[in-house]
Amino acid sequence: MKCPYCGYQESKVVDSRHSDDNLSIRRRRECLSCQRRFTTYESVESLPIIVVKKDGSRQAFDRNKVLNGMVRACEKRPVPLSTLEKIARDIELSIQNSLEREIAAAEIGELVMERLKPLDEVSYIRFASVYRQFKDINSFMRELNKILEEK
Repeated sequence: MKCPYCGYQESKVVDSRHSDDNLSIRRRRECLSCQRRFTTYESVESLPIIVVKKDGSRQAFDRNKVLNGMVRACEKRPVPLSTLEKIARDIELSIQNSLEREIAAAEIGELVMERLKPLDEVSYIRFASVYRQFKDINSFMRELNKILEEK
């Protein structure tokens, strides 16, 4: 690691600890030449995930979009934000762990619904109604009947 003060190539690690988000490691280093200390962060390099939308356009995966969709579906429901954040992280991790670099937006929607259904049925129906674009009350009722049959 190159010293930001003198440019010397060698340093020693004085202290290591996990960052607040547990996704990286914070290291305090000391330059072996000028003895000044500096901080570095080490994290796993992740490849970008591309979302293929219904119209064929492509854009980078954004966990916040997944989270925002769930927050809207869970509005005025007893679902903690921390739970939704965990679901969004889990979805991102499962996509990262699949070796595919592109994923259809429909697959992401299915992953969200899979996790919302056991959490809160009302939120699930809200999300499904937007995601599946129910055309009329009959399609909405079919989805409700599926839930009732599973109980």
